[in-house]
Amino acid sequence: MKAEREVNFELLRIVAMLMIIALHYLNMGQIFLPYGADASLRNHAAGLIESFCIVGVNCYVLISGYFMAGSAWRPTRAFSLAAQVLFYSLLVTAAMLGAGVAQAGELSYEWLRFVFPLQSEHYWFASHYIVLYLLSPVLAEGVRKLDQKTLRNVIALLLVFFSVAKTVIPVSLVMDHNGYDYGWFVCLFLVGAYLRRYGTAEPGKGRRAALFYAVMCLLGWGIAAVCGAVERRTGALSYYGNAPYTYNYFTVFLASVSLFCLFRDLRFPEGRAADRIRRLAPYTFGVYLLHAHSLVFRNWGDIFGMERVQGTWLFIPHMIFCVAAVYLFGTAVDLVRARLFEKIAACAARKRGGRADS
Repeated sequence: MKAEREVNFELLRIVAMLMIIALHYLNMGQIFLPYGADASLRNHAAGLIESFCIVGVNCYVLISGYFMAGSAWRPTRAFSLAAQVLFYSLLVTAAMLGAGVAQAGELSYEWLRFVFPLQSEHYWFASHYIVLYLLSPVLAEGVRKLDQKTLRNVIALLLVFFSVAKTVIPVSLVMDHNGYDYGWFVCLFLVGAYLRRYGTAEPGKGRRAALFYAVMCLLGWGIAAVCGAVERRTGALSYYGNAPYTYNYFTVFLASVSLFCLFRDLRFPEGRAADRIRRLAPYTFGVYLLHAHSLVFRNWGDIFGMERVQGTWLFIPHMIFCVAAVYLFGTAVDLVRARLFEKIAACAARKRGGRADS
C-alpha cells in the first residue's frame, strides 16, 4: 500500500466514478430527457440527480492537476494508460461479439475505432486525458515559475473563454465543446494546481464547500427546469435548458471545485475502511473503460433492462443497483487486468535482465 495515497482524494475518485456511471445510466438509458420534451415530476427528479452528478469528470481532472503539478513526469505512464485503453477496447469488443450482442459484419468503420481507440476518440475522456498528461510537465513548470497573481489571471481568462462566455451567451458557440476537450482539461488542471499551491484547509471550510456545492447544483437544475418550461410554451431558450448539464457551464465548474475542496479538507481516519478505499480507487479508470465502450452504450437498454423502468419511479432503485453492479464488476475485471499487466511487466524485466547478464 502506497503511503502517499491520500484516502480523502481516493474516496473522491470512487465517488466521482459512481457519479459518472449514474450519468451514463440516466442518459444512455433514456431516463433523463430534455425538459422541453418531458415536464413530468419524475423527469425533474432525474434531472436533479444529473445536476449533482455532472461534476464527476471535472473532479477527476482537478485531482490530476492537484497531484501532477507536484510530481515527477514519467513517459512510461502515458504508455501504460494507452495500453490499458487498447486492452479494454479490444476485450469488450471480443466479449460483445462472443455473446452475440454485436455482429462483426455490422461494425464496418467501427473496427478502426476499436483498434485505434485514442486517435479515434472511442473513449473521449481517455483521448483528451492522455493529451493532458503529455502536456502536464509543461503546465507544472509554468505553475512553478509564475507568481500567484499571474497564475490567477491566466486561470481567470481561461475560465472566461471556456466557461463564462458559454454560460452568458444564449447560443451554441463554435469553439464550445461543452468540456469534452483537452482545452477545458488544461483549465481544470491549472485550477487544481493552484489549489495545491495556494489553497489552505481551514476549520469549517468543508461545511461551507458542501453547502456551496449543493447551492450550485440546485441553481443549475433550476435554470434548466425554468428554461425548459419556457421552451415548451414559446420554443425559446432551448439552449439554456441543456447548457447547465455540460461540464464547462459555470455553475457546474463552481460545484466541481466546491466538491473537490470538501474532500480535500476531509479528515478520514486511518483504519480498515481507509485501506479498502485505497485498494479500490486505482481501478476506477478501468471501470470507466469497461462500461463506456461504444458497444455497451449502444446496447445499454438491453443489457440493463431499461424498458422496465423508463417513465416510472422504479428508475431510482434500479439505478442504485445498476451503478453498484457496474462499479463492482468493473473493479473486479480491472483487478484481473492489473495482475496480468504486472506479470507481463515482470516477465519483460526478467528477459531484459537475462540479456544484460549474457
